[in-house]
Amino acid sequence: MSRIALVTNVCHFVGLPAAVALADQGATVICHDASFTEAAQRSEFESENPQLSASPEIVPTALVKAVVDDHGRLDALICNDAFPAIRAAVEEADLDDFRAGLESMLVAPFAMSAAAVPQMKAQVSGKIIFVTSAVPFHGLPNYSMYVAARGGANALALSLAKELARHNIQVNAVAPNYVESPSYFPPELLANPEALAKITRNIPLGRLGKPAEAAAAIAFLALGESDFITGHVMPLAGGWA
Repeated sequence: MSRIALVTNVCHFVGLPAAVALADQGATVICHDASFTEAAQRSEFESENPQLSASPEIVPTALVKAVVDDHGRLDALICNDAFPAIRAAVEEADLDDFRAGLESMLVAPFAMSAAAVPQMKAQVSGKIIFVTSAVPFHGLPNYSMYVAARGGANALALSLAKELARHNIQVNAVAPNYVESPSYFPPELLANPEALAKITRNIPLGRLGKPAEAAAAIAFLALGESDFITGHVMPLAGGWA
């Protein structure tokens, strides 16, 4: 029986590589993105990615209900949340920016989990994976808004893992840093040899991670032999964390 996976914000961060990796391993993958409220955007996405399905729903409860109505269950939820890492000293930070980051990177995965958990409890199984960041392991001066939001999501994964373990629901986070993604490393930055060298010298492995490497970690936690792994925040940062 094909497992049913839901990937949020698929057009951002590592969403598309993760969705493709899940489909390549035999999962039925439903994708969410804010742009999918437009029928033309859904059609274009499905035309370019025929192995994936685009949902028009954006409200978490409605999104999960649509998946369960269509497929009968939900085996894996991948919360692929992203927001710009805004540079600001704490005394100069805009609280509206901070609230927006918290909404996107902490409230969103909380709300998606709250929507998915009743179905997962009913089927006595499920996997929840947050895509977060390794930056909270060390902190980063002048990026405290971003670090706080990502750190909150990492902590949420740990707490939910303990809360949901008795229902056979595993909750983990994949925490990238220095992984190629237009969300955080624009192509024009990576095309600059000096800028790239400045970035990679901070990475023990001496290179940026590939989106496919993040996708492989997500697919393992979502579909692999990972039932005894829960409450883990997996750094994916080339040895930086």
